[in-house]
Amino acid sequence: MPEIPAEPQTGLSLFWRTFALLALLIFCSALAWLQLLRTQEYEPRMLRNAHQIASVVNLTRTALMRTDAIARVSLLKMLADEEDVSISTREPQDQFEPFGESDLEIQIGNELIKRLGKNTIIASKVNGINGLWVGFQIERDSYWLLMDPERLNTVKSITWLVWLMTVTGLSLVGAALIARLINRPLRQLSIAASRVRDGNFTASPLDEQVTTSEIRKVNIGFNRMAERLAKIEQERALMLAGISHDLRTPLARLRLETELSVSDEEARAFMAADIEQLDAIIDKFLDYARPGDLKMEPVLLTQIISGCVAPFLKRGHFEVQIDVASDLFVQAERVELSRVLSNLLENTRRYGQSPSDGITRVDLVARVHEGWILFRVRDHGPGVSDDTLKNLTQPFYRGDTARTSATGSGLGLAIVERSMQRMGGTFSVFNNATGGLMALMKFKQAHIPPQG
Repeated sequence: MPEIPAEPQTGLSLFWRTFALLALLIFCSALAWLQLLRTQEYEPRMLRNAHQIASVVNLTRTALMRTDAIARVSLLKMLADEEDVSISTREPQDQFEPFGESDLEIQIGNELIKRLGKNTIIASKVNGINGLWVGFQIERDSYWLLMDPERLNTVKSITWLVWLMTVTGLSLVGAALIARLINRPLRQLSIAASRVRDGNFTASPLDEQVTTSEIRKVNIGFNRMAERLAKIEQERALMLAGISHDLRTPLARLRLETELSVSDEEARAFMAADIEQLDAIIDKFLDYARPGDLKMEPVLLTQIISGCVAPFLKRGHFEVQIDVASDLFVQAERVELSRVLSNLLENTRRYGQSPSDGITRVDLVARVHEGWILFRVRDHGPGVSDDTLKNLTQPFYRGDTARTSATGSGLGLAIVERSMQRMGGTFSVFNNATGGLMALMKFKQAHIPPQG
């Protein structure tokens, strides 16, 4: 069995590609804006706040140095009431935690030490009390100055992360809406193109009143193309009906005149056979050109096989081996399936005779595989060459001399392949390893609920 080409893998849809690119662009933009805000606005503002705190500490230290004991008490009370600053004596046993967890806070602490002196201590907690603590000295005495840490208004890293996640989440929602809006016309065009491919030329025309000028032009062009194809299809059907009528009427008259006017019985038989062959060729043309609208339904495979095989068995020199389950249903169109099997049996009758005794032997085998039905039709004839095998399903192509003991239209296998495509299946033909030609069809399996 030749290797059947694998179907191309389905990649990302245009929607997801557009969404991913928009999301990446928005995420990078958010990072850039956050970094710009941090470096150009937030960090300079924090350093200015640090300078103001250093000024408050210097002024407080200077005021304490220049006041006597009585005025110093009054000054400390005023600072606590009006500036929210409290000053306490720093003891050697005081326990404190250095200020600065993030890089920015460490930078602020270093800036305060730079402005206040190297002996200055910046702490975030002293003896279990949180705040912005500044330790400084006045001569031999040491003090703690406690201020509200909100004066620095530093933002923790987790806050930046929360903001980034919030902005990114909202941006992703917006990107999804934008991608859907952009790709909606393309999706509608894809659906319409699939319907036209299946022969539905007038179903769901595209909107010609959309506001986007490029999409509107595409929709108008596509609708006109579909209308033109529908008209061509109607003209084709009318032409085929005319051909069928105009050719078959003189053929019937010619056959009648032949039987009445030719006295030689053998010559009359040959002429009648030629007329029948012409009539069969016309049928092949009409079958190949038949429109593609099919009514799919569950079809009992053995029933179709019995109806198609019976006429061939009556002719003699034809043997069939059937290996098909009696309850096997395929999703197909009944008449089209009969036409497919009849064409294959006719092809084996003409070209699949055994070289030894001239009898056509055909094997019909069906198997279920992963929800599909694989149906094989094999003869025991001479087979075909590799070059011929590649072209057997081409319209009007006839095989090599090993399989051309009779004349035909060259449409039999082309009709089979086209019919299988219309029914949603696949068709392939190849030389069997033990001799003969084998046709392999793949149908969707149909499940019939139990009765009663």
